[in-house]
Amino acid sequence: MDPSEWGIEPGREAHPGPRRDGPLWLHPDDDLAPNRPGETLYGLLADRPESRGGRLVRALLGRDRDTAALRERLAGERSAGAALDRLAGAGWEILHSLPLPGAATLSHLAIGPAGVFGCHTVAHARGPLRVGDPDDEQVRTGARRGEPHLRHCRRGAALAAHALTRGCGFPVTVSPVLICVTAGQVGYGAVPDDVRVLREHQVDGLTRYGALLTPDLIRAIHGVARDRRTWRGL
Repeated sequence: MDPSEWGIEPGREAHPGPRRDGPLWLHPDDDLAPNRPGETLYGLLADRPESRGGRLVRALLGRDRDTAALRERLAGERSAGAALDRLAGAGWEILHSLPLPGAATLSHLAIGPAGVFGCHTVAHARGPLRVGDPDDEQVRTGARRGEPHLRHCRRGAALAAHALTRGCGFPVTVSPVLICVTAGQVGYGAVPDDVRVLREHQVDGLTRYGALLTPDLIRAIHGVARDRRTWRGL
């Protein structure tokens, strides 16, 4: 994967911040570990009025559909996040809602013996998903047109790899994972060979990819990943 494809400058200097592990040295404002799945979505929903008059205003402005879509996304992030959090007992560290450029977020970052995985969630509660339709960058939800979820997934993983490599001072590979949260079937058009596609109940399969990272490396990468400063300047 070419970092320049995602706007990453080759050869940028390493992150100069501290690399120690653990919560004692990290200021609470810079600690991303408490982030909930879908953290930014809570704020977006809180800005939308819930009174009867507010709902009428949203309906008149055509925004009810947008609010429903936000709630569906949040439900999907919470479901995927809960599934990933269950890996913690198997030696994994999980982070949620990490900041990326352009007000984007990396849905989840899973760090464990099998490696580091950047997870992007796509949710569609009412019907099927079709991955790689109409092309290898998009996912079609129900009868809607395709959206570039696979591209977002790859971009998030590439940016995470750059940020963590810069912050850790050693190469960190981040593998992209698309987590599909849907009550329907997941079908495939163009099958991606570089992105793992999982249902939320399948994320425990990440534990079966072998042992690549030692506990010390897991702690070191997690200590850098939870620091908000790691994600600045991407």
